[in-house]
Amino acid sequence: MFNRLEVSVLPPGPRWAAQLSFRIDGAEVVAAAVGKGGRGPFAEEALSAEGQDSLWATGEGRPVVLGEPECTGGCCGYLSVFVQRHGEIVEWSDWQVPVDESRPPAFRFDADQYDAELTRALTTLTS
Repeated sequence: MFNRLEVSVLPPGPRWAAQLSFRIDGAEVVAAAVGKGGRGPFAEEALSAEGQDSLWATGEGRPVVLGEPECTGGCCGYLSVFVQRHGEIVEWSDWQVPVDESRPPAFRFDADQYDAELTRALTTLTS
């Protein structure tokens, strides 16, 4: 069974550029792990086709930072996940979490639906 990913682009504010919000099977993932006042990844970096924090999944896989608490990741740690494509499956696993937070489980997404959701979010950002 696959998990369902929803990506929302949050408008820029006075301190931050546009950020992303993630819901997996209806639950907000970043807010649950970084707490109130934390932030998600910057949309332009995460939806970029290249770069170390790009959410686009490849066969090689890589860690991607998804958020940090209000006190900053340098203080309490970042929320990151290993993103990798396995054929028709995209997997998020090997979570690293801020201090004293619980680690989410591994999630598996249908690769076509995953790509479509990132494309939809990117279109929202650029329109």
